[in-house]
Amino acid sequence: MEKIKLAIIGASYLQLPLIQCAKRRGIETHVFAWKCGDVGEKEADFFYPISTVEKDIILEKCQAIGVDGICSIASDLAMITVNYVAEQMGLIGNSMACTEVSTNKNKMRECFEAHGDPSPRSLCVQSVEELEGVSLEYPVIVKPVDRSGSRGITKLTDGNGLEEAIFRAMDQGFEKCALVEEFVAGEEYSVEFLSWQGEHHFLAMTRKFTTGAPGYIETAHLEPAVLDAATEQRAVAIVSHALSSLGIQYGASHSELKISEDGQIKLIEIGGRMGGDCIGSDLVRLSTGVDFVNAVIDTALGVPPTIKKHPGFAAAIRFVFSQRDLEILHAVKMAHPDWIVKEAIHEITDAVVTDSSKRFGHFILRAEKPEDLMPYLPERRA
Repeated sequence: MEKIKLAIIGASYLQLPLIQCAKRRGIETHVFAWKCGDVGEKEADFFYPISTVEKDIILEKCQAIGVDGICSIASDLAMITVNYVAEQMGLIGNSMACTEVSTNKNKMRECFEAHGDPSPRSLCVQSVEELEGVSLEYPVIVKPVDRSGSRGITKLTDGNGLEEAIFRAMDQGFEKCALVEEFVAGEEYSVEFLSWQGEHHFLAMTRKFTTGAPGYIETAHLEPAVLDAATEQRAVAIVSHALSSLGIQYGASHSELKISEDGQIKLIEIGGRMGGDCIGSDLVRLSTGVDFVNAVIDTALGVPPTIKKHPGFAAAIRFVFSQRDLEILHAVKMAHPDWIVKEAIHEITDAVVTDSSKRFGHFILRAEKPEDLMPYLPERRA
C-alpha cells in the first residue's frame, strides 16, 4: 500500500513536532525550506532545499510528488505557500483571500472594522509624513504589518522617536510598511482554535507574559489562563466571530487579545496557524488532552479532526533570558522535580535579546493548578 504523503513548509525547530508526529503515524514527510542546517532537514523523509516563499516551485514539486496534504505550524509566512499550493491542487486549506487578510496586520484590522470585531485604531504608513493631520492617542505601538516573534516593535508615549520606529518596523517587514496603532492597556492572552468546514472549535486560552516596552518579547505562557468563566466565554465568542470575518475555514488559528481592567476585550491580531512558543505543540496537549499537532495533520489530509477535551494539568513555558531564569529552573528541580516536562537550554551570552528568536532556550512545567506554577513565572510588565 502506497504511503500517505504530506508536504511540510519550513524545517526549523518550530516544524519538528509536526514532522515527528507525521512520521510516528507512518506518513511520508516532504519538507521544503531554505537549506541552512535546520533540524527538519535531517528529520524529514525527503528534504527539498527550496525557500518557503517560492510557492510556484514548491507547487510544481508537490504536484510531481502527488502529496495528499500540505501544512505548517507556527509560521505566518509559511501559510501563504501552504494555502496557495492547497488551492491549486484541490487540497484542504484556506482561500488566498483569507490568507491575504490573515497574514497582513493592516488588512486584518480593516477586515475587523468592516465586520464589527473589536480592535485598536491603527494606520498603515511608510513615512512619518503620512501621519500629519492624523489625531493619534498616545501611547502607540509601531510594528511591521507582516512579521511575528516580537520583531520590529516599538512603544512610544509621544511623537518623539516616531520616525525611527517606523523605519525600524519597515526594515523588519517584507512589505516595507509599518502599522501605527493606539496602545491597548490590559492583560495579554492568546486563544487557540481548530476549524473544520467553517466551524470553530475552542481549545485553550493562554495567559501571556512579556518583557513589556519596548519590545514586548514573550517571557512565559500559562495555560489555562486564570480568568473568570464569563470573561473567557466572551473572549471565545469574539474570537470565533473574528475567525469567520477573516474567512478561516480550516486548520489551526492563534489569536492574540487584551482584556482591560474593566473587562473590555480588544483583538490584537489573528494568525491562521498554530501558536508558536510551544503553545500549540505542548501546552494545549498538556492542559486539555487534545493532540493539536495530530489534529492539524488530520485536517490537512481531509480527515475531520477528533477533538475530545478533558481536564488536564496546568502547563507553562518559561523562556531563558539570563542566569536568573536558570535559577528558577533549579528551584523547580529542587522543590518539584516531577513538574519538569522538557528543557532546552542554550549557552547564555551577553547578547541582547531583541526578539523571540534570540532567547537562550526554555523549560516547560506541568502541575495540578495554574496557581501552583505562578511563583515560577516572571512578573507581569506593561
